[in-house]
Amino acid sequence: MSTNLSIDFITHTFKGQTEPTLRDIELIIPPGEKVALIGRSGCGKSTLLHMLAGLLIPTEGCVHIRGHQVTRPSAKWNMMFQKPSLYPWMTVRQNAELGLVFAGKKDPDRIDYLLSLVGLTDKADTNVQSLSGGQQQRVALARSLATSPDLLLLDEPFSALDAFTRASLQDEVTQIADEQQLTLVIVTHDIDEAVAMADRVLIMSANPGRIVGEMHVDLPYPRNRGTVEFSRQREKLMNQFEQLVGSEGATSI
Repeated sequence: MSTNLSIDFITHTFKGQTEPTLRDIELIIPPGEKVALIGRSGCGKSTLLHMLAGLLIPTEGCVHIRGHQVTRPSAKWNMMFQKPSLYPWMTVRQNAELGLVFAGKKDPDRIDYLLSLVGLTDKADTNVQSLSGGQQQRVALARSLATSPDLLLLDEPFSALDAFTRASLQDEVTQIADEQQLTLVIVTHDIDEAVAMADRVLIMSANPGRIVGEMHVDLPYPRNRGTVEFSRQREKLMNQFEQLVGSEGATSI
């Protein structure tokens, strides 16, 4: 089951600041949609994502998921960070089931299914310290999915990976989101990643952070980055970004 998410007129000013980091953010994300947030560093993308996760409460406005106001983290909306943040003394299986353990539940069959889904069945009893960066992020993905969330929030979780592993995980996550009927919200600096993963890309400006534009990406999944149409969508998004935010940078923003 996916989820309806609404951001209702959020403005946020951090303590000690005179100017807001975010101002007048209003957005509705229907169930099952994959949305990417792009913008220059410091525009408030990750701040907004933390609010969706219940990790930060806005000074004005609120977030609603399924009609309920978000005031704290929940197993129904999970977040993946840039670092997998695994417990290094534990095995792959032990890390993947942590969300269930913290909830006082055990479901070995689901963990087996998720490890199979992310291609780590043969690594289940391996210590996570021996895994590659891409494999560790797959463990983090399985952990995020273990509690059967409706919403998955991604804060540049593939940014430290090599290009081939990054593209593979982008495709895997979008496929899993479709199969699991998840709503995705992705923060990224990478134009290619936004085009590869999102149904809709939102462009944010800075000082204060606002949503100033959006583009729908009408391409079938999985998206072939070598096609002419992918290049056209990428160029269209880059042009729109430059018109709205400025022309610094290239594929990463």
